[in-house]
Amino acid sequence: MMVKKILISFLFVTLVTTSLIAKSDEVGILPFDLVETKHSIRGKNGKLNYIAVAGDTELKDSKGKPKASIFSTAYFRSDVKNTSERPLIFVFNGGPGSSSVWLHLGVFGPKIVQIPSDAQAVPAPPYTLKENALTLLDIADMVFIDPVGTGYSTALGEYEGKDFWGVRQDAEIMSDFVRQFITKYQRWNSPKYLAGESYGTTRAAVMVKELQEGWGSIDLNGVFLISSIVDFQAGDFNTGNDLPFITFLPTYAATAWYHNALPNKENYADLPTFIEEVRTFAMTEYASALILGQNVSKEAFTNVVDRLHEYTGLSKKYLEQTNLRIDEMLFMKELLRDRGLSVGRLDSRYLGVDASNVEARFDTDPSSYAIDGAYTAAMQTYLASDLNILRQQRYNILSGEVFSNWDWLYEGSARSQGYLNTGHFLSRAQRQNPSFRIFVANGYYDLATPFFATEYSFNRSGFDTQRITMKYYESGHMMYIHHPSLKKLADDMRAFLSIYTN
Repeated sequence: MMVKKILISFLFVTLVTTSLIAKSDEVGILPFDLVETKHSIRGKNGKLNYIAVAGDTELKDSKGKPKASIFSTAYFRSDVKNTSERPLIFVFNGGPGSSSVWLHLGVFGPKIVQIPSDAQAVPAPPYTLKENALTLLDIADMVFIDPVGTGYSTALGEYEGKDFWGVRQDAEIMSDFVRQFITKYQRWNSPKYLAGESYGTTRAAVMVKELQEGWGSIDLNGVFLISSIVDFQAGDFNTGNDLPFITFLPTYAATAWYHNALPNKENYADLPTFIEEVRTFAMTEYASALILGQNVSKEAFTNVVDRLHEYTGLSKKYLEQTNLRIDEMLFMKELLRDRGLSVGRLDSRYLGVDASNVEARFDTDPSSYAIDGAYTAAMQTYLASDLNILRQQRYNILSGEVFSNWDWLYEGSARSQGYLNTGHFLSRAQRQNPSFRIFVANGYYDLATPFFATEYSFNRSGFDTQRITMKYYESGHMMYIHHPSLKKLADDMRAFLSIYTN
């Protein structure tokens, strides 16, 4: 009798396993690695019931061989039967080399990590995960994707991580995931959006081209670009490139405003009014002086020094020594040197104390180490406690290996490409797709992807500005860590989606 029971159990397990493997071969999902859980939270409009599906998707090459396993977490509202009109948002962060944790537990997901809003370092654990009443899950389903080398995503078989670590390679594998996902869950006819932060906005632009112009064209309804960088000439301080000195200046000014480092702050009614004046100066007298170089008159040079001092709080002597060219890393250390403090790069509201006050640059970005530990611990806790993902391997929040091995070349050669610029993919998407819209979120205190550089990028390349929504927040790169900005961002994105949810 015992032998019979064992045999029956063996046959049952065999049949189930065979069924799962067959299903895996059909849709590309690794067996046993998708975990479905049911949840409910109090959303913006009352109780919100949803299903979370977390796990791995196996992607194959043209010969049917496994090439990559992509870890994702998808959220579906459980009381919606007709999904053809329900938006689906694919969400990822940047780096390159970052998992999707920041947007997942910072703004979009049903749970968020609770951290101080006043630009103070987060204390040691324990940390609190709370229900996110501002989540867009009541009006849109969402999929959080970890690129290869981040989260639990990895290369498979004969493939290596480096095969996917590049502008083109990354966009191709991420687009493969999107195609497979909408096929498995029958979402080809749903309104579809990409949402990226930082390098994730670069990725989104290339994915738009890959999805809309590749084989089996997938038209998108739009993109959410949070702390955008699509034209790297506007953001890279390299010898001979004067553009970043212009595009960073308004963020320098906003930072000096925030820290009361301006000589005449009382002359300006508010931050937006002040910033508008700095914008005008940056594109006129300042840009002209930089273009003229050594041919700039002594009078013009002195005038620019005076104005830069008024707008940044940096000493006139220092500004003269920089030859009017203020590097971002030098600014972060110099602005509050007399107070023994440096300001953050991702969020210049944050302050740090370095080992030495005479160095040219800060030791480490204070706006990064202030919050990294909280998000890391919260994600590990959330995966295990809420999503039932119990794994021994490391969940890679950030990967320096990915970043250091990144292939930045998209065009045929470095000379033909010049500075990486993916903005024209978005403007072309607008020309080809009359429904394609762009939402751009900017932090005034973001010294990684400054808002004026973003404005510069979207004022060219043939964009239809009527289909671009540009919003600003009194926070930094991750504006959602500032509680008032989180609410405003969520409301702004909700309004952007309202065309499909009314």
